[in-house]
Amino acid sequence: MTEALLLNISLVILLLPLLGFTTLILLGKKIPGSHWIETFFMFLALCLSVYVGFGKLAFFTGVSLVKEATWIQLWNIPVLGNLQIDLGIKIDNLTAIMLFVVTLISFLVHIFSLEYMKGDSRFSRYYAYLGIFTFSMLGIVLTHNILMMYIAWELVGISSYLLIGFWFEKKSASDASKKAFLVNRVGDTGMFIGIMILFTNYHTFTFDTIYAQIAQGHLPFNSPAWLTAAGIMIFMGAVGKSAQFPLHVWLPDAMEGPTPVSALIHAATMVAAGVYLIARVFVMLTADAMLTIAIVGMVTSFIAATIALTQNDIKKVLAYSTVSQLGYMVMAMGVGAYQYAFFHLVTHAFFKACLFLGSGSVIYAMHHEQDLRKMGGLRKKMPITYAAFLISTLAISGVPFTSGFLSKDGILAGTYAFASLTGHWMIPAVAFLVALMTAFYMFRLVILTFHGTPRDQERHDHAHESPFVMAMPLVVLSVLSVFFWYGLNPANPSTGWFLDKWVKTPTSIVPQGQRFDFMKSEVKETASAEKTAAGSTEAVVHSEHYMHAMHQAHYPAMGLSIILGGLGILLAFSMYQWKKIDPDKLAEKLGPIYRFSLNKWYIDELYGATFIGGALALSRLLAWFDKYVVDGLVNGAASLTRGVSKLGGLFDTYVVDGLVNFTAYLSGFIGIFFRKFQTGKVQTYVVFVIFSVIILLFIFRPFGF
Repeated sequence: MTEALLLNISLVILLLPLLGFTTLILLGKKIPGSHWIETFFMFLALCLSVYVGFGKLAFFTGVSLVKEATWIQLWNIPVLGNLQIDLGIKIDNLTAIMLFVVTLISFLVHIFSLEYMKGDSRFSRYYAYLGIFTFSMLGIVLTHNILMMYIAWELVGISSYLLIGFWFEKKSASDASKKAFLVNRVGDTGMFIGIMILFTNYHTFTFDTIYAQIAQGHLPFNSPAWLTAAGIMIFMGAVGKSAQFPLHVWLPDAMEGPTPVSALIHAATMVAAGVYLIARVFVMLTADAMLTIAIVGMVTSFIAATIALTQNDIKKVLAYSTVSQLGYMVMAMGVGAYQYAFFHLVTHAFFKACLFLGSGSVIYAMHHEQDLRKMGGLRKKMPITYAAFLISTLAISGVPFTSGFLSKDGILAGTYAFASLTGHWMIPAVAFLVALMTAFYMFRLVILTFHGTPRDQERHDHAHESPFVMAMPLVVLSVLSVFFWYGLNPANPSTGWFLDKWVKTPTSIVPQGQRFDFMKSEVKETASAEKTAAGSTEAVVHSEHYMHAMHQAHYPAMGLSIILGGLGILLAFSMYQWKKIDPDKLAEKLGPIYRFSLNKWYIDELYGATFIGGALALSRLLAWFDKYVVDGLVNGAASLTRGVSKLGGLFDTYVVDGLVNFTAYLSGFIGIFFRKFQTGKVQTYVVFVIFSVIILLFIFRPFGF
C-alpha cells in the first residue's frame, strides 16, 4: 500500500458520485432501473473509503498525504506578481474519517430511498441529485486548499437547493429551498471575504502554505485583528451551513424535502460541513475568534433546544435538535475541545441519521402523517424502527454505554475546564441545561410516537413495519450508536480509542499572546494549585493547565451530565407516559413562555418584519423611485420631446409647408390662368397682340405717344 495508491483511490471516490449524476441526468429515463447505477457507485465509494481509511490510519497515521496539480499560473500580475493556483487533495486522519462517514450515510440514504421514494415521477432525477450532493460534500472533505473548498461549498448549496425543493410543486417546498439558498448566501459572502483576506496577504489558497506563513509571524496586514477578522469571516460560512444563530432559520423549513434528504443533509453531510470547516482552520483562530465561536455555539444550542421542547411535527423536533447539537459542536470548537467536537460530529452523524430515517419509517407507515398528536402506540407495530429509534435517542440524550455519552461528556468537560480557567461560566451552564432539555424533548418524541394508545386508530390499524431496505439502514446506524465501536482508554474513561489514536488536537500556529489575550486577565488557579499570574500571555488551551483542568472536570461533568439527562428522561415520562403532570395544563399555566417556544421565538416573524420586510419596503421604494423619478424624468423628457416635436410638426405643417404649398398653389393658379392664353392658335395670338397694342396706346397716350 503506497501513498500514491491511496491518493488515486481518493480521487476515484470523489468522481464516482459525479459519474452517477452525469449518467442519470443524461440517460436516467432511457435506462430501466437507472437508480441502481448511482446506488452501486455509492456502494463502491463506501468500500473504497473503508480501504483508504484503513490504509491511512494503519500505515500513515502521523503524516498527511497530498496530491496537487497546477490549475492556473499567471506572471507579472500587478501587486500579486507571479500567481499560481493549485488544485489538489489532502488525506489526513480527519479526511479519512469523514470519507467513511459521508459515504456510509449517503449509501444508506440511497438504500432507504429505494422504497421510500418508490413510484415518484422523478425517481431517477432524485438519485442524480443525491449523487451531485455527495460529490460536492466529498469535494469539501478532500480538498487541500480553501478555494476548492469554497467551490465545493457552493455546489453543496445548489445541490441542497435541488433536494430540499425536490417536490417543487408544493409551495412550501419551493419556498423552503429558496430560503435555504438565500440564507446560506449570507454566510457564504462572509466566508468569501475571509478567504480574500488570506489570499490578499499570502497569495495562495493552500491551507498548509497559509499556515506556514502565519507560523513564521506573517499576519494579515501585520495585525492580529485582521487574523481575527479572517477567522470570524470564514466562520460565517459555518454559521450558514451548520445553521448557527442567527442563520439557523433555514434548516427547520428544509424538512419540506423528502425525509431521506433530511437524513443526508441534516445529519452527517451538509450541516457537518461547517464544523469540518472550523476544524480545518482551527490552528489559525485567535482568542477573540474562538470566544466568538463559542458564544455563537452556546446561543444556538440553547435557542434550538428551547424550541424543540414544544414542536409537534416529528421532523421539526429532529430539525431543531440538529441545530442544537451543531451548536454543541461549534461551542466545543470555541472552547478548545477540538477532539470532542469532531468526535461528536461523527457520533451525531450516526444517531441523528438513524433518527431521521426512523422518522421517515414512521411517516411512511402513517401514510405521510407527521403530527405527533396523531401518533402513539406504534411500538408493537414497528418493533425494529422502535428499537433503532430508542437506541439513537439514548445516544443523543447522553446515556452511558452509547456513543453520544462519550462525545457529549467530553464536550461538557471541555466547557467546564474552559470556564474554570477563564471565568466564562455561562458557557458550561447553558451546555448542561441543554443536556437536560435534549433528554426531555427526545423522550417526549419517543413516548408520543411509540408509547401509549393510538390517537388516530385508522392510521394505526394500517401501520406496519417498514420493508427490509428501509429497516436495514436503521439497524446499521443504531448499532454504530453504541459505545463499543469507539473503544475506551482505561486511563481516561471519557476518551475513546477513536480519539486517542485518530483525532489529535492540532497545535495552534498563532502566537500565544495573540491567541489567548482574552484569557490572560482571567486565568484562575487549577485543581493542581498551578497558578498563572494575571496578565500572563501563557496559553490555556493546548497547555498543561487546560489538559489538567479537562482531567479534573471529567468526573464532575460526567456525573452532572448523567443526573441532568436522567432528570430530563424522568420528566418526559412523568408528563407523557405516567400522566403525573398534565402537559396541556402546564402549557396553559406557562402561557406566553409556551407560545414563545411554540412559535420558535418569533424569529421568523422578526426577520419577516425587519430584514425581509425592510428588503420588500426598500424594493417598493426603489420601484416608486424608478416609476415616478427615473421613469418620471424619462417619461417627462419623452413628453417634452413629443410636445416640442408636435409644435415643430405644426410649424412645419402650417408655416413651412403652408408657405411651400402657397407658393405651389400660387404657381399653379398662375399657370392655370395663363394656360387660357396659351391656346397654340396663331389667330388667337394675333388677336392678343392687336388687343395689347390697343391697350398700350390707351395707356401711353397721355404721355404724347
